Amino acid sequence: MQQNSTYIPPANDFVFNLTAYPPGKPITQLSRELGIPEEKIIKLASNENPLGMSPKAKQAIQNLLNSANDGIARYPDQFALSKKIADRCQIQQNQIVLGNGSNNLLDIAGKIFLNKQTNAVCAEFAFSVYCLATLAANSQIRIAKAKDFGHDLSAMYDLTDENTRIIWIANPNNPTGTFLPHQEIYEFIKKVNQKFQNSVVIILDEAYNEYLPPEKRGDATKWLADFPNLIVSRTFSKIYGLAGLRIGYAAMSAELAELFHKIRTPFNANNLALLAAEVALDDQEFLSQSYQINAEGMTFLEQGLQKLGFDFIASSGNFITMFCDPNLGQNAADINQKLLENGVIIRPLMGYQMPNHLRITIGTKEENQRFLETLAKIMKK
Repeated sequence: MQQNSTYIPPANDFVFNLTAYPPGKPITQLSRELGIPEEKIIKLASNENPLGMSPKAKQAIQNLLNSANDGIARYPDQFALSKKIADRCQIQQNQIVLGNGSNNLLDIAGKIFLNKQTNAVCAEFAFSVYCLATLAANSQIRIAKAKDFGHDLSAMYDLTDENTRIIWIANPNNPTGTFLPHQEIYEFIKKVNQKFQNSVVIILDEAYNEYLPPEKRGDATKWLADFPNLIVSRTFSKIYGLAGLRIGYAAMSAELAELFHKIRTPFNANNLALLAAEVALDDQEFLSQSYQINAEGMTFLEQGLQKLGFDFIASSGNFITMFCDPNLGQNAADINQKLLENGVIIRPLMGYQMPNHLRITIGTKEENQRFLETLAKIMKK
């Protein structure tokens, strides 16, 4: 008997209105689509570390796999990594929750705190997963108008009410790269708590924290003693170069962490990811090198874009978002397509309601040079 392929079993109505997160196009996909050899393609679309992962972390993985007891057949033990992170943050180990990337933890937060009677607040042009995690919990999302492409904390405060359960803050923000001084965020949390008596969970997403210059850096985990409703999420996918292993963490009160452990999937971080992250935390030489190549690459791309007549948003991350002015013949969609045809993958931002902007990850010196040369060739045609 032939089955009806259009049949979908009953699902929650709100799920049909969700839009799946669009990841950066993989090199393998572009190769399949356009027939370009993979070795001739560069990817500057997903804010990955162009240096890859820490050599020490890679060696640790190789040593583990070559050992008689590699542990792969065993379920993972998160103790060592969570202990190391807690010690670094100078908090208790039971205040750390590990995740399958920090994205996993954002999704868990939505499941814990949100439902159809509640709402969450985020900023315009902020990481799209905040909206997705909120809507996937059948909750309402309130989006505060951006200020210079970044978070307007005053506007976010005005949208917060007695039904608000989460305020999402990305600092630095993706995809715009904007940054809020830590003191402004601290005062904002204090103001929210004074009015709503700690009933609103503040999720501070610091995925790009390690790319900040020393004068901008701070450690929001030090605020946990002051704010029992604060969650600080971080990832090993960016400067640590472990995006493919999927490992991140969140720091919070022990009471909130207990709720996360009730919801999170058991063993949500695998053995290889746990080991790599533990070793990568101590590889200061690699972190310093990654920071330096990013700072140099940022300056190089800023100067190159200016020479080609493109404006951009000043960024505190490991990417830069350029503006394509239609009045100057700079069509973002056309530029993106022609870059793809030349084997250069960047990130269009139509999904962020930024149709005239393109985001470029800072790559190696050679990758940055190729991007600018290809862009120059495109604009001459």
